[in-house]
Amino acid sequence: MYTVNDLYDLCHSKAGEYLRQFKYPWEALGGIKTFIVELGSTLGEEYAQVAPTVWVHKTAKVAPTAYLGAPCIIGENTEVRHGAFIRGSALVGDGCVVGNSVELKNVILFDGVQVPHYNYVGDSILGYKAHMGAGSITSNVKSDKSLVVIHTDPEIPTGIKKVGAMLGDFVEVGCNSVLNPGTVIGKNSNVYPLSCVRGVIPEGSIYKTGGIIVTKK
Repeated sequence: MYTVNDLYDLCHSKAGEYLRQFKYPWEALGGIKTFIVELGSTLGEEYAQVAPTVWVHKTAKVAPTAYLGAPCIIGENTEVRHGAFIRGSALVGDGCVVGNSVELKNVILFDGVQVPHYNYVGDSILGYKAHMGAGSITSNVKSDKSLVVIHTDPEIPTGIKKVGAMLGDFVEVGCNSVLNPGTVIGKNSNVYPLSCVRGVIPEGSIYKTGGIIVTKK
């Protein structure tokens, strides 16, 4: 329930073929920057190269106060709102919303993803139509700076210092939640507001207050 094929319908991202070569999604994090640069050079005339290694679809709406750091790709009919800070290494899919005061770094956002208000998303992959409520963030570095481990049974060492969250398709994260390093949330799952999430949440679950996990009916 935490492999690439478990979490994502790969037809909903330009990174589909890139991700297909990995078993676990966090294995793809180290190559996102290079992948974006290579992909950008193949994009057609419907994309404008607004800066070196920064490509924006001509139907996308980018606020004048938004910052687009290289390399990045902004997809078709995507909206990047005022004050958004894309630090770089960000593939933002089609029909996405990147909202005010949102920061992105080393991420893949599948088509239809919404991070609309005060979100930090770093070293993470968000699946098709995943949504992060206002103020929810991905924490991508452990407090002791040790390598991130995926907390399941048995545990899976990532061998990586920076791993945020892997959100499956249609995941809903409640407002002001914190997704701790190495969090994996299965498809069609919901997280209650004000949650502090750690480990693997199975597909079709609800993560409730106090860390209680129940299956959706």
